[in-house]
Amino acid sequence: MEIRHHGAVDGVTGSCHELVLAAGRSLLVDCGLFQGGEAAAGGASAERLGIDFPVDPIEALVVTHVHIDHVGRLPYLLAAGYRGPVLCSPASAELLPLVLEDALKVGVTRNARLIEQVLALLRRRTVAVPYGVWHPVSEGLRIRLQRAGHILGSAYVECAVAADGGPEQRVVFSGDLGAPNTPLLPAPQSPERADVLVLESTYGDRRHEDRATRVARLRGAVEHALRDGGTVLIPAFSIGRTQELLYELEGLFHDHGPGAQGRAGQPRQAWQGLQVVLDSPLAADFTAGYRRLRRYWDDEARGRLVAGRHPLAFEQLVTVEHHGDHLRMVDYLARSHQPAVVIAASGMCAGGRIVNYLKAMLGDPRHDILFVGYQAVGTPGRDIQRYGPHGGYVVLDGERYDIRAQVHTIGGYSAHADQHDLIDFVVGIPTPPREIRLVHGEAQAKAALAVELRGRLGPGTRVQVPGG
Repeated sequence: MEIRHHGAVDGVTGSCHELVLAAGRSLLVDCGLFQGGEAAAGGASAERLGIDFPVDPIEALVVTHVHIDHVGRLPYLLAAGYRGPVLCSPASAELLPLVLEDALKVGVTRNARLIEQVLALLRRRTVAVPYGVWHPVSEGLRIRLQRAGHILGSAYVECAVAADGGPEQRVVFSGDLGAPNTPLLPAPQSPERADVLVLESTYGDRRHEDRATRVARLRGAVEHALRDGGTVLIPAFSIGRTQELLYELEGLFHDHGPGAQGRAGQPRQAWQGLQVVLDSPLAADFTAGYRRLRRYWDDEARGRLVAGRHPLAFEQLVTVEHHGDHLRMVDYLARSHQPAVVIAASGMCAGGRIVNYLKAMLGDPRHDILFVGYQAVGTPGRDIQRYGPHGGYVVLDGERYDIRAQVHTIGGYSAHADQHDLIDFVVGIPTPPREIRLVHGEAQAKAALAVELRGRLGPGTRVQVPGG
């Protein structure tokens, strides 16, 4: 048995891992797109889109969740001749075509007929596997999906491998693990067994803020907009972060409802007049999908529904779909003193509608840029996050823009587990793994997590960093 890594080894994107079994048969876990500076690592971006490994031995592809850095190369895998099933959770099976349709439109072709052919092939190949149920893949190999708490439908993958005449081995691929207090989703639970664990390490070197702190900081940014008539710009990924933000904003509006008084003397009328603009058709589609899939929400979220509240469809929420309406909204908010919160893709400011807002508002101190997710090296989001607090600049579409808007980062809204959560996930396994392979993280994050794990687990567990 061997594990080969075809992505997320020298960074945090392009997740793709292959479990090679006897006689060369294999299982592929994720097939993601490289993003940011990682897209050009070792060559032109186009070269990292290709499938540079044989597909004939692959008996099945397991998708842990539908973020583009985990599924974006799936169309290229199909084009390379992959003919097996695509296994994922039921919620991921519903959301996956939305993600790939958008990815194909943006990065491959606008030909609707060709896109529909790819999506039709994908739907035929997709097999929805319920959580907690062992699913046979082939002789000597079965998998089981467990909730990962990262985004709706996310899972970690348990692989049971029966060696020739030997004891069954368990190999676990974490995918992306969520924090225990992620809104809307139940927290992940440790597997009952893992002989080998392939573990993400995105935030392996840091801790997140707790939920109360991050909500307070979100409220503070909104109150700055209310005082100064500015806009809070939140670059957000269409699935996961956007829905969590809407959930928390609905909670703030509820707290400032009839009879309530905002902090700093701001009356409830100011809050009730605030617009929350969801300016992303894809995010709107995913939000509708989250509402349809509410049976997968956690108890707290379902409790809000029982109380008559609408966490993802509240009164102050405005959705912008058409491009012309988007441009008018940018112009209106840049010129007026109407306070607003805008959530728009892309999450790393590398494209999408958020770029037009940034061009119009970065130079005005009335506005706030609020980062709530990971910003990969080489992306405009990383540059704004790094240089904005010091009055720097960022290059957008080849043009320099000075940053005078306030720049904030709220780490607690990351959909990824932090160092403490990752360690808890590992030590929660009744018998420590004999091997842990750290992937999906920058070098310093993997190194820091490796040190912590070695200290906690001792010499009985080999902690290694592939490619490091």
